[in-house]
Amino acid sequence: MFQIKNKDNLGRTGILKTKHGIVKTPALMPVIHPGKQSINVKDLGAEIVITNAYIIYKNQDLREKASENGVHDLINFDGPVMTDSGSFQLSEYGDIDINNQEVIEFQELIGTDIGTSLDIPTPPYVTRTKAERELKITLERAKESLEYRKEILLNSVVQGSTFPDLRSHCADELGKMDFDLHPIGAVVPLMESYRYKDLVDVVIASVSHLPESRPRHLMGAGHPMIFALAVAMGCDLFDSAAYILYAEDDRLLSTRGTYKLENLQEMPCSCQICSQYTPQDLRQMKKEERKKLIAQHNLNVSFAEIRLIKQAIVEGSLMELVEQRCRAHPRLLEAYRQLGNYLDVMERYDPISKKSAFFYTGPESLKRVEVYRHLEKLNQIPKKSRLLLLPSFRKPYHKYIPENLGGFYKIGSSNKKGNEDLQVMVVDVPFGLIPLELDEVYPLAQNESPNIIDEDARQFVRDLIEEVVEDYEEVLISSQINETFDLGLLDYVEPDSLKIKMDDQTKIMAVADYQFGEGAGAALFEGNIKVERSRKTGKIRHIYYDNDLIATMRASDSYFVLSKEGARRLHSRTEYPRNRVVVNADSEPYAQEGKSIFAKFVIECDKNIRANEEVLIVNEKDELLAFGKSLLNYEEIMDFNVGQAIKTRKGGM
Repeated sequence: MFQIKNKDNLGRTGILKTKHGIVKTPALMPVIHPGKQSINVKDLGAEIVITNAYIIYKNQDLREKASENGVHDLINFDGPVMTDSGSFQLSEYGDIDINNQEVIEFQELIGTDIGTSLDIPTPPYVTRTKAERELKITLERAKESLEYRKEILLNSVVQGSTFPDLRSHCADELGKMDFDLHPIGAVVPLMESYRYKDLVDVVIASVSHLPESRPRHLMGAGHPMIFALAVAMGCDLFDSAAYILYAEDDRLLSTRGTYKLENLQEMPCSCQICSQYTPQDLRQMKKEERKKLIAQHNLNVSFAEIRLIKQAIVEGSLMELVEQRCRAHPRLLEAYRQLGNYLDVMERYDPISKKSAFFYTGPESLKRVEVYRHLEKLNQIPKKSRLLLLPSFRKPYHKYIPENLGGFYKIGSSNKKGNEDLQVMVVDVPFGLIPLELDEVYPLAQNESPNIIDEDARQFVRDLIEEVVEDYEEVLISSQINETFDLGLLDYVEPDSLKIKMDDQTKIMAVADYQFGEGAGAALFEGNIKVERSRKTGKIRHIYYDNDLIATMRASDSYFVLSKEGARRLHSRTEYPRNRVVVNADSEPYAQEGKSIFAKFVIECDKNIRANEEVLIVNEKDELLAFGKSLLNYEEIMDFNVGQAIKTRKGGM
């Protein structure tokens, strides 16, 4: 029913299959009032819409038409339709005269594609006792609704007010039940009051406990300025009544906020409406005509933002877009900073390599997944007794080290001199410390930051150096680093001659350890190793043992793609289940033929696998069958029952 196609952080593009067609996510669902439809949203780009089953049920005329001809005919939309159960009316008016069974059976009757169970929408900031009591009812109704579902896909809403642990508990319990999608409910009050920081806590607490194979719908999130952040938190669907409600009040949506028509001198974008009309034109129109045009503008802007987000995910530049969008409002920026407290969650889902370079757009970039992941890996690198810190210069650093390194400041002391047991790292923003052997690996080489360093970045580097120096007997720090980052060091020395030169063996082993984990370099590159470089770029290209190819260093990110010999070496010299994906007996012949592995055939895999990693494909006896590239991470591989999990490179091992 749902497949992931591309990933960036928690964001993903995907395909949702329904009876009335395919929806490409992330997707915006315009809200269609069943009795007041005014514009054709499909012509503007809507692949799916949402309408209210309760309103149809309560209106005799609408009810008869929907019962006889179906909801699609009623609202004149032939694509996928989602229906709400009346929970919004319940939250607004305190009570509705329909029960859970009636609303599920009615949604079945009118032929909706995606129905919704009748939950209790607990608002923010209620007492915990109230939230727990209403959550219990929501879960009871959710379980009950499955008894009445026959053919439709079924939503069940994550509730729990602003208590993250209750949201997580609700998500856990719903995940055990046979639902298809999960809205995150009762968050509109948070967005209306600009409590985006609290929204982040609610969404992450929900998403991180929901099954990866089910789309998540952020209910009531209809303003385009919130879409990028919400997608980065793992939301796939949005519903918008804002496009028409704001139009009724002469307000035009944009990714930077909302414009009142009365204050506009120029139109805010280049959509068809903004290109054909001026603010004065709109102000002179009759109310109904003006409302329709502004609503079209609002949808144009919203769909354009969704398309831009999809493209950013494909490129791997989603977080740069989020950083831009969150600077539209201080409370959004606060929310983005709050998201930085969940790096451990996001890191599990972020691909290890992307098409786009890392762009530093401000201090918030220091709390991006790529930086967090690098620092975690840096902590796992074996330490030598001495550390030399060099200032940043042209990339790749190892090619442009100046002959005269200048003076240094010393911390600690060692009897060793010159290059003996010396580890060399470059100090640079945003990754802090970059081992010289890794200076071509993604994203340590594929990044850009301003030459003028902001104070947050200075403090980040100071803190990192202060932490790292504790691991070494002696640290030599370039005087330029001391000056640039205001380290305040005093013990100035003119060190013995230091000749910084990196040999190929050291480099390829360091990259392998960084990519596959400690010890992988020794496993892959022991013996009579020969390194072949590209004639055009001079970069390492192929690594051989005698005449057998072991691995190819990918030009785009300097990670290794294994050969058959490399896969055999890594498999035979590492412990199960490291770097492994285990397939069932049915899938063994396909793996050996080099065919891609589908998620439903995987029975276990290394919990540390991330998207875009090179992996070994084995059977239950840990016999090597093939090797390839993972398209998903551990949690996604184990949860999905449809779609590819591993793109196999070679079989027949």
